[in-house]
Amino acid sequence: MQRRSITIIGGGFSGSMLAVQLARLAGQPYHCDVHLIEPRPAPGPGLAYTARRSEYLLNVPCKALSAFPEEPDHFQNWLRVTGAAHTCQTVFCTRQSYGRYLQQLVGQVLEWPAMNGMNCQWHNSSALSVEPDPAGPGAVVRLRNGELIRSDLVVLALGNFPPALPTPPPHDYVRHPGFHGSPWLSGALSSIKSTDDVLLLGSGLTAVDVLLGLRADGHQGRLTVVSQHGRWPTAAVPDAPAYPSFYPELAGLNTVGEVMRVVRRHVAAAQAQGLAWQPVLDSLRPDLPRIWAGWPLAEQARFLRHLAGMWSVLRHRSPPGNAATIEELLASGRVQQLRGRARQLVPTDDGLLVTISRAGQPDRQVTARHVITCTGPLLDYRRIQEPLVVQLREAGRLVPDPLGLGLLTDVNGALLNADGRASGTLFTIGPSRRPAFFESTAVPELRAQAVTLARLLGQRLRQLEHSERTEA
Repeated sequence: MQRRSITIIGGGFSGSMLAVQLARLAGQPYHCDVHLIEPRPAPGPGLAYTARRSEYLLNVPCKALSAFPEEPDHFQNWLRVTGAAHTCQTVFCTRQSYGRYLQQLVGQVLEWPAMNGMNCQWHNSSALSVEPDPAGPGAVVRLRNGELIRSDLVVLALGNFPPALPTPPPHDYVRHPGFHGSPWLSGALSSIKSTDDVLLLGSGLTAVDVLLGLRADGHQGRLTVVSQHGRWPTAAVPDAPAYPSFYPELAGLNTVGEVMRVVRRHVAAAQAQGLAWQPVLDSLRPDLPRIWAGWPLAEQARFLRHLAGMWSVLRHRSPPGNAATIEELLASGRVQQLRGRARQLVPTDDGLLVTISRAGQPDRQVTARHVITCTGPLLDYRRIQEPLVVQLREAGRLVPDPLGLGLLTDVNGALLNADGRASGTLFTIGPSRRPAFFESTAVPELRAQAVTLARLLGQRLRQLEHSERTEA
């Protein structure tokens, strides 16, 4: 029996958990090699869980972060067994600890072949291209180190890309030592001195982490935060009772306004009972894909234009301690907040001159030694310049969605090509699937995708084996 091959490009949470789920597939042995492509020092943590700082906490309670949907206590048990529970503040754990958890899970898969015959290998490189296999069905993945991997199935698990540049051209500031295009890169903030003036672009969860890190480092210089709406993530309420699902009232509604009226009614009903509003929004989580898919494209665009920013603030929350610290920094004047957006960054002898624009008001300028982009990842695959993305996009085998959220796929995550046909070889998992699910970045959604896609790939392997036997 010919050995088959699955190549997973990207070894962050999504790619690594897909490899783990493939190793857990039940049934007769699979004659398959799984190639995990990850250029970072180790697969598993990815960009999200690599940061080695105790101030960077997960914004979801530990009880919701098991890598396995059917084993909800898995992560909590790991914390106890490994003695890592001390790294958690109440119910919120450090990103670093979670990264160790993921690295250990995928490490076990890499160490020896799975009982089901899957043999997983890690390639410490990045993929440059995926081309059709000239020898037959499947594809050939070319790595930066020159290696070629013949693959029956290929999964893009590319994760999140660094934020877009915050201003229109010119971009002379990009190579300035005081400009930090992504605060998550290794050593990105190590050049900031305690007395340097620092300006953050954005006031979301990334900005919260950066401010907490600077505070822990004893930073004393001026801190300025620029954001269009001036909103900060709300505080999580980890012990609030669950709110019952009211999706039946939303089923069939195809406008944003109709859905919002129902949601507001339930928020008011919860408050009338003395309950927090957060669980009302949380009750929507399992049904968000259906709610999102029920809106026509124009309504989805309307939501992104008018409500996505508010939704992000309300839905993606800070641990209570982090939120309290931000309130203290703002109330004390330690952090100055400016409304607007950066229109221009100009290098100067003293750092960077930032021009801030706000509708209806004159521009204002602020000089800072360091400017840090905290505006969130770039999602629009029309603008992403990674060599692999460019190659597949130009070949018409990868099609960005019209709203700039990710990639066009079928219901199984197979990439749609320029003609709208689903690929039998190329699949994707993770943030790239936001056009289908809207939310496709948090552990609960991504671990479910890993389970579903692993089962589908297992079925495809069986079909390939059946075809091989039939032809023989």
